[in-house]
Amino acid sequence: MKSPFSFKLPEITLAFLLIVSGIGLAFSSGGFIVDFNAIGFTVMTTMQKGLYSVYSFVTGTFTAVHDMATLQQEYKALTEKLENYEYMKRNNVEINKENALLREQLGFAESVQYKNIAAQIIGRDPDSQYSGITIGKGARSGIRKGMPVIAIQNGNIGIVGKIVTVGVGTSLVMPVYDMQCNISARIQNTRDIGIVTGNGTDSETLSLKYIRKRVIDELHRGDVVVTSGENDNYMRDIPIGTIENIAVVDYDTSLNIELKPIVDFARLETVLVVDQHVLNDRIPSGLGGS
Repeated sequence: MKSPFSFKLPEITLAFLLIVSGIGLAFSSGGFIVDFNAIGFTVMTTMQKGLYSVYSFVTGTFTAVHDMATLQQEYKALTEKLENYEYMKRNNVEINKENALLREQLGFAESVQYKNIAAQIIGRDPDSQYSGITIGKGARSGIRKGMPVIAIQNGNIGIVGKIVTVGVGTSLVMPVYDMQCNISARIQNTRDIGIVTGNGTDSETLSLKYIRKRVIDELHRGDVVVTSGENDNYMRDIPIGTIENIAVVDYDTSLNIELKPIVDFARLETVLVVDQHVLNDRIPSGLGGS
């Protein structure tokens, strides 16, 4: 079978010459010059770029992990510093309050006529025989049974109670709110004398007894009741409480008077135990009193 395409020798020769001429012309003009250096550079830089990308990703990941760990450590350190700061801040507030109380107590202690011993309250026992308050000073500090105990709060002086038991380094105070406590007292305005007794707990009012009914018109809520100084149990004119309520009972010849204690026992921290038989040698000249 005869092919549809037939080439004659002259035509083939012409085509070959044309191809050879074209190739020669291209080489002579530089269009087909192969730059192997450029090809190698391209291949190498492409590989280098890929490797750099992988390296950057890996190192970036490790750097991010390291930075995260560093940030966590720094956050933890800052948190601890903040906690320490808050703790120090709270401590400073407590220290400032305590220093203010001590300065107030010291100033008052130096002005008291008699020798006195400052003591910290270290325990309270409402179930004991005397609803006792335990203080951290005892016989070693010169404390004896029967000594009166006073305190100062917010600039107000008040009776706390008296010493009933003395140890070497601690003592037990019977507070004024104890039912067995009896204090000879005087209404400051009218000068009427009665007896103050406790009602068992520091949340209850005190009772003032043996005040005559006929003086009821002279008494007012808020009148101050102080120690009378009789019987040598307590110093004179130390505030005990203020009149809270006055009641008249038909079958009783005396008034039933309730007192609000001067001392806030729930907030009481330090006290002064007074030795009425020894003058205070810390009082400046002219301030000793009678």
